[in-house]
Amino acid sequence: MTTLLSILVLVFIFIAIWQMVKIFDLTQTGKTSENNQVANDNDNRINGYLMIGFLIFIYAITIICFVKWGDLPLMSNSASEHGPGIDNLMIISMIVIFFVQTITQFLLHYFAFKYRGEKGRKALFFADNNKLEAIWTIIPVIVLAGLIIQGLFTWTSIMNIDEDADPMVVELYAQQFNWKARYSGIDNALGKANVRLIDINRANELGVDEADPNAQDDIIVKELHLPVGKPVLFKMRSQDVLHSAYMPHFRAQMNCVPGMITQFSFTPTKTTAEMRETAEIQDKVANINNIRKEKSQELMAKGEEALEPYEFDYLLLCNKICGTSHYNMQMKIVVETQEEYDAWIKEQKLFVDSLVKN
Repeated sequence: MTTLLSILVLVFIFIAIWQMVKIFDLTQTGKTSENNQVANDNDNRINGYLMIGFLIFIYAITIICFVKWGDLPLMSNSASEHGPGIDNLMIISMIVIFFVQTITQFLLHYFAFKYRGEKGRKALFFADNNKLEAIWTIIPVIVLAGLIIQGLFTWTSIMNIDEDADPMVVELYAQQFNWKARYSGIDNALGKANVRLIDINRANELGVDEADPNAQDDIIVKELHLPVGKPVLFKMRSQDVLHSAYMPHFRAQMNCVPGMITQFSFTPTKTTAEMRETAEIQDKVANINNIRKEKSQELMAKGEEALEPYEFDYLLLCNKICGTSHYNMQMKIVVETQEEYDAWIKEQKLFVDSLVKN
């Protein structure tokens, strides 16, 4: 694959240089009419057939990609209540785009072939056509309005948090290059926090206000656990630069902005164990482990350690390029039953007990 990409790069560089040389030649003065590079009927005919050839090529590549790599539906394995709504919106958008692209590309290339230049043939054109302009204005307006309205309803249903559902409040704290989570404890109210209150000597890495009564039962962890079926309201902060909390399987993403608190809410619908049992995830895990097995054989031949087998986990990722180790900024998310979550949370230290005593 690397060799193929290198060859393609060299070919494109050669074509670019060739085109630049042609442009340079056209800018030169003092040329005779015999040397002027004006397209003749043969040139137009060749370009017309090339347009048809390229049209066939892009359609063939599209069909091959669908047959060989097309994994329909386009979106699957959502693990939150609002996930199917996001997926449906994405699928509808992709269908519209694919339909419009297929039609417009055919018209573009076919017209370039059919109405190619010929000597003595004069192009017929209209300075304006109100009917055509109305058609190609009204149709996109209707389609885009429908997509936008559906998108607004979807977004509103996600962002309008139902306080009556008593969502569990959790803070996601971003810093170069790791995540930490802060649970709000029994009172379900996060204590106040400010980066100016960070005290490494006291192990107060998140700048939580030690004097705030609501902060005493907060719990700070490096692995996020969520009970299935329980609404969760995330409050997000950043210590340094712009980060983005991205949880792909929950169809959740929100920027973490220094100096302000952002939020996002969702309800997990599948435990980690349940997701691991799905056929698609099992196929993915098997494929990854086959690749790792081959790579491990190469490493062991060099005297290096083999790669560990891959096991699926939900992940919290950073979706903003936040620095040199951005690629490694992730945190494991465990979705489990309420009983399993309760047992895990009881094992965690309260904020007041985690501080280094003077």
